This record gives sequence, structure tokens and C-alpha cells, in this order.
Amino acid sequence: MSAPLPPGATIGILGGGQLGRMSALAAARLGYRCHIYAPEAESPGMQVAAAHTIAPYEDAAALARFAAAVDVVTFEFENVPAATLAALEPLAPCRPGVGVLQVCQDRLAEKAFLARAGVPVAPWRAVHTEAELTAAVAEIGLPAVLKTTRMGYDGRGQAVLRSPDDLAPAFARLAPKPLILEAFVPFVAEVSAIAARGVDGALAVYDAVENRHHHHILDLSFAPARVSAATAALARRHAGQVAEALGLVGLLALELFVLPDGTLLGNEIAPRPHNSGHWTMDACLASQFEQHVRAVAGLPLADPARHHDAVMKNLVGPEGLAAWPRLVAQPGVAPHLYGKAEARPGRKLGHANRLLALGSLAEMDDATALKGL
Repeated sequence: MSAPLPPGATIGILGGGQLGRMSALAAARLGYRCHIYAPEAESPGMQVAAAHTIAPYEDAAALARFAAAVDVVTFEFENVPAATLAALEPLAPCRPGVGVLQVCQDRLAEKAFLARAGVPVAPWRAVHTEAELTAAVAEIGLPAVLKTTRMGYDGRGQAVLRSPDDLAPAFARLAPKPLILEAFVPFVAEVSAIAARGVDGALAVYDAVENRHHHHILDLSFAPARVSAATAALARRHAGQVAEALGLVGLLALELFVLPDGTLLGNEIAPRPHNSGHWTMDACLASQFEQHVRAVAGLPLADPARHHDAVMKNLVGPEGLAAWPRLVAQPGVAPHLYGKAEARPGRKLGHANRLLALGSLAEMDDATALKGL
């Protein structure tokens, strides 16, 4: 096991979005500097980082200079090219490593991995041709969901197939190939759990949360999830299993579907801080971002326990930004803005956490839980 990074060391972050921004702020609290590497100028992460590099992810010379300037490398989103991390690994410690990124970038690899890790998944088939799609639908049935295997997020890169007439147009529209066909899951809720794993193999898993989406974008997270104790414990256990099986050093979120009988099916792995973990910024002593920094810096992991229940509300697009003045004035609500220059429709601009007394959320209906948001 390597020694923890000393105060004043520099953490390199691939990606300059809001997750990189909040990670850099958490790192500063622990005495670390951050160096953001991203192709886009004026990204939210660069506004709060000690240094930045603006260059393509494929620029070998820029990557070498970046590696020489940092003590460890991590990433804030999983669509960083795996080749970028592979180029950096000989030059600086990369946490998580390229193997983790490769599993989570490809839905086919991800589904197979989840099953090997002991997390049940819905039936799925790889689809390379329209004939394979027809055969897969014959096996799995309709409705089903056809997805790209790479680059999809917030509902992008997928189509729900409800009749045979949907197959050909969906196959033609979705790219790149191959695709993955997944059985439609009649879930009653979606939950996620966030797990950190340290250099020494220690695990810290936050309470599972219940997620709601609007137009395929996360809208609300309720912490803790209002599910049975057994289901919540299983979600946390599955997140820990995945972190262990990946050999993760860092943080991940595991999204799961809750079936009517309380059992769970794995959906997706995000090997970095996650939107559904933003509640931890105000309801826990150590946020998911601090936990991520602790893991990649080789520090002991923090206690993930809640000191409050919480509801997280995403602020999306112009309407989300319009709520800012009200939320800033709302008692018991902690608002966070990401510093994005343009309030485009569908763009995540910030979030707000409503803090509630510990143990009170389970007794609340939605209207009461969301009061003030």
C-alpha cells in the first residue's frame, strides 16, 4: 500500500464539469490542489482549481505534461477515452484505473460484469445487425429497451420498443453499433447506492437513495430510500460487491431497479461521484466528493453515516435557475450552483438539498418531503 498523499499534493482530474468542480472543492478542504484537464475552456471545474490544461484527450504531449504536474490522476465522468487513461497509467497513479473505465464504458461489458459480481440483471442481448435485433426480441419479448453500448446518459442513446414496427427505425437511428437490447423491467422504484473503496481495500457505503427522473434526467433523490430495510441493505451490499470485484480505488454509484417483491436488478455502474449522491454534501460529515478524494489520495475513508435525512432537487435549465432566489432564502435548504455560463434547456445547473430530521423521511408523503423545493 502506498503512503497517503501529503497536504499540498496535486490531484489531476480528467474532465471539468460540475463533478470535477465539487471534487476540487472537497480536495481543497483536505489541503490538496487540483489540476483539471479538459478540452473545454472555462469549464466549471477550472473555476475552482489551482491549475488547468485545455487540450484534447488525445494530445499525448499535453497528457505527459499533465502527468508530470500531478501526484495522482482520477476522472469525473466515464466518457473520458480509455486510451487517455492508458497513456497516463505509466506516468502517474490512476485511480480508478483503466480497467474500471473499460468495464463501465461499454454496456455489454458492464452487464456481464455485474452478473459475475453477483448482482442480478435483466435479460439482455448484444445486437450487431437488424437480424440480430429481430432474434433478440423473439427471445426477450416486447416491450424492451434498445440502447447504444457507449456514450449514452440522461436518456440519450436509447429507444423503447413496444411493437415490431419500432425495431427497424430504432436500429437505424441509434449509433454507434453494436447495440444492447434489454428486457423492459416493471420496476416500482429506482434506487442507487454509493460505495468508496480505499487503497487498502477498506469500504465505505452510503445509505441507498430513491431516485425520480423527469424527461430521463434525475430530478429528485430521497435519502434514505423509502424501501424495506432488507431492500436497502441489499442495495448497499451490491454496491460494495461491485467495488470489490472491480478492484476499485475511488468511488462508484450503482443504480438498481426495485421489483414489486423488493428484489433488485442492477442497471448501471458510474465509477465516479454521481448526481444521486449530491445529498451527502449537506447530510453527511463527509460528502461523496470528499470520500472520492480520500480514496484516490490514499487517506483513510470517512464514516458515511447520515446526520440528517435529505431530499435532493436538481436545478435543470432556465426554470431550474429561476428557482435559485427562492431556494437561497429557504430555511433548511442548501443550494449549490455549478458556475455554468449558459442556462440551456435540459442542462444541469445546480442542485438544492433539503435537510430533514434524522429518521423523519420515512413517515412523510411527497408533498411534505418536498416542501420548500
